[in-house]
Amino acid sequence: MQPIITGTGSFIPDLIKKNTNFLNSEFYNENFSKIPNSNEVIIKKFKAITGIEERRYLKPEMKNSDMATFAAKKAIEQANINIEEIDYIILGQNFGNINYNQDQSDFLPSIASRVKHNLGIKNPNCVAYDIVFGCPGWIEGVIQANAFIKSGMAKKCLVIGSETLSRVVDKYDRDSMIYADGAGACILEINTNNNVGILSHATQTFALKEAYYLYFGKSYNPEIDENISFIKMHGRKIYEFALINVPNAMKIALNKSGLQIENIKKILIHQANEKMDEAIIKRFYDLYNQEMPKDIMPMSIHKLGNSSVATVPTLLDLILKGKLENHQINKGDAIILASVGAGMNINAIVYQY
Repeated sequence: MQPIITGTGSFIPDLIKKNTNFLNSEFYNENFSKIPNSNEVIIKKFKAITGIEERRYLKPEMKNSDMATFAAKKAIEQANINIEEIDYIILGQNFGNINYNQDQSDFLPSIASRVKHNLGIKNPNCVAYDIVFGCPGWIEGVIQANAFIKSGMAKKCLVIGSETLSRVVDKYDRDSMIYADGAGACILEINTNNNVGILSHATQTFALKEAYYLYFGKSYNPEIDENISFIKMHGRKIYEFALINVPNAMKIALNKSGLQIENIKKILIHQANEKMDEAIIKRFYDLYNQEMPKDIMPMSIHKLGNSSVATVPTLLDLILKGKLENHQINKGDAIILASVGAGMNINAIVYQY
């Protein structure tokens, strides 16, 4: 009995912020000194490394819970289920609900509870909770839903990944150009066909030396209130960590699935950085002494940026609904979903359509 995805949905915000919108920004180094390079040079290097041309921001009047609700409604509609039959709402997020131009996060109640409220679900046995698991939060939510269904504790689960990173960035940090907003969701249901659905998965947490590769810290601009914190990262350390450890986790999941690497048609990896993602997938194929196939790795980062927990579910939804050029997933295809992020956490799922 392998649980299957019966519906997907996503919410991609309307506000587009292009790289050129950063031409008048002031960027500082970690030592609180202004970066001497022109913004044209900074943006050119940024684009060459990350692949990002533009990103999406949520409208000021909206919140994370609003995005999550819209994505959930689309997944529910496609799955054609009664909302009162949903057993679990599992929501991956990391920064709560943040009002536009405010510094404080709102974690009470959980965003999952807010989504349940917004959907109008009356059933008290529908359990709603959030996962704070870094960028792999949505995939981990799918893994947990899989466990609930296989154990008999649930028949239908709604799993959402939703984040407004634009509201926790330090605008004086070059890395702020990476981050974006978005939400993706899926319905996972019980299934009696062992040949389709979630075949295997793997999850790891590296926290001895790696726990603070991503962290909350003060602005690089020394004139900004040091009591206000923003998302920060040690980019080089994350790159080196991911290149070694993500391929290994993917290999663990694939080996448990019983499939061969030749069976994999697509790898949907967290949209963190184009060069890093390409290096990870190439290293994964190197573990099997194989060449990385052309078009194995769909990318949405060029136009959508890095929306944390939302990158994988939105990417999946775009492909399944024919909205990502030159990429499709057909019946019988096996795919891998993989992510890496704060914690440092890594996970991967092998899924058969």
